[in-house]
Amino acid sequence: MNPADLLPAQSPDTASKQRIRFGIVLLPNFTLTAFSGFVDLLRLSADEGDFSKPVRCSWSVIGETLAPVRASCGIQITPWETFEKAEPFDYVVVVGGLLHSGAGASDATLQFIRRAATTDATLVGICTGVFSLMRAGVLDGYRICVSWFHYWDFVERFPGVNEEMLVADRLFVMDHRRITCSGGRASIDVAAAILLRHFEAATVQKALRILLVDDMQKGNAPQPHPPGLAPATHPKVKRAILLMEQHVGRSLTLDELAHKLDLSTRQLERLFKAETGKAPQAYAKQVRLRTAAWLLTSSDKTVADIASSCGFSDASHLGREFRKQFGLPPMMYREQRGTAAPGVETLELAADFDETFPGRAQAI
Repeated sequence: MNPADLLPAQSPDTASKQRIRFGIVLLPNFTLTAFSGFVDLLRLSADEGDFSKPVRCSWSVIGETLAPVRASCGIQITPWETFEKAEPFDYVVVVGGLLHSGAGASDATLQFIRRAATTDATLVGICTGVFSLMRAGVLDGYRICVSWFHYWDFVERFPGVNEEMLVADRLFVMDHRRITCSGGRASIDVAAAILLRHFEAATVQKALRILLVDDMQKGNAPQPHPPGLAPATHPKVKRAILLMEQHVGRSLTLDELAHKLDLSTRQLERLFKAETGKAPQAYAKQVRLRTAAWLLTSSDKTVADIASSCGFSDASHLGREFRKQFGLPPMMYREQRGTAAPGVETLELAADFDETFPGRAQAI
């Protein structure tokens, strides 16, 4: 059935003025959760009852052609219309997914994004859709939200990016006519935040309840942290650790970290001690050493290069700190990992890091 057939009886002009129009671009190997979460909140907010009519807002899946687009899980979605035939939208939403499997956004898709940027449309990048917005050159001067999992991929692919504008410790960022979202479950939250610009809160809250979502998360809520922290860990501490991981090559000072979190240094130290049992500086050093341990076993980088990448002054400095933490020098750790047992703590720390960052090896 054509989605237009679901509309109530009213003139096309009246309907188009009342509805907020969303054009959704699915990239090859897109994440189904990110797409379905976003569009389902539109669907449930668009109409009363259980009719799913696009009354308050409408959505259309658009593409270069009408050829099906495969999601990362194998499900295929057929675009409803092509870029050339699509009418103007209020929001153009680009949904990405896997970075290292097949082609990314086509030249035609990037050209469509650039054209949309010259209109009144707001551009939305979800999951790795943010990478395509960056490739299209439409994010200059805007804050950019990426998943913590893809932070280093982003920095590597776009080395000229202003890292002060790059955010990987929040669920999403709304910066005027650019909205970027870390993906996954957060696609529901960003859809809710967008709809709250246009609809009454009760309408959006009803849709969230139908999806069994207690309440939408705000953009400044921290992204879920990798294993190792208790679920009840304070959000400010989670964000602090994410910031430490982002700046592993140049450690943030305590003052800089506290400023980014809108805390005093004393508040930050007190929170960190209560939640982790460590001071922020000690925890940051542990993050850097864990990163170095992972690089030793997953890359061919020299110890000197790893020391530089992880914020140590030189190979000797890394060697001293590494022996204190792991009980053996870096090169011996590299040689023995997986063949001998240098200590349970050593192997567990490295294994935890492998689980936390399974995609990092492809980015180095």
